[in-house]
Amino acid sequence: MSQYNFYQPFSGVIKHLIIINALMFFGTNLLLGEGFNGDPGRLVLAAYMPGSEYFKPYQILTHMFMHGNLMHLLFNMMALFFFGPMIEMVWGERRFLIYYLSCGLGAYFIYIGVQAWELTNQGLNPTDSNIPMLGASGAIFGVLAAFAYLFPNNVISLIFPPISLKAKYFVPIMAVLELIYGVQGISTGVAHFAHLGGALTGFLILSAWYKWGKKR
Repeated sequence: MSQYNFYQPFSGVIKHLIIINALMFFGTNLLLGEGFNGDPGRLVLAAYMPGSEYFKPYQILTHMFMHGNLMHLLFNMMALFFFGPMIEMVWGERRFLIYYLSCGLGAYFIYIGVQAWELTNQGLNPTDSNIPMLGASGAIFGVLAAFAYLFPNNVISLIFPPISLKAKYFVPIMAVLELIYGVQGISTGVAHFAHLGGALTGFLILSAWYKWGKKR
């Protein structure tokens, strides 16, 4: 695998995805509100368990363009801004968009499956769950997986904690932490298995494109 050391300007699919996410956040807050008294408000575009009174089929797609708060939006869009452009330059706009959306959808289905299994094991009916899941994090974890695959030796530096690691180490460590957090129930309110689902979906797509498909 070649080492790429270039940066693509803020354009193409990355720019449009960030704009759409920002418009969805501010637009839904303005037009739909947070909701109250059983009205989901803007969270009608988040994802609910199939069978829930709030579930709508379109949520399978719309949830990945919704964010709970401004910091949630900023963290995801910053990750897309920093890691996405180099991948888009290698693949092109169409292939990147297909990959991004596929990782977001994979994150949704894996998360829903794990949630249904956990609730069933607790003796609860999954369709009674009205807890929404929203955010681009599943797709973003897929982007991180692609970055580690295409640019394994590029160094990722964090401000907090102040560490620097090559992408081929950073992303697997992040995935392991998400698994631990998800199994142990750490940081409740965070869809850890959606993050893992996005990374796993990305890994399967990368395997199909580069290994099974012999695409180099």
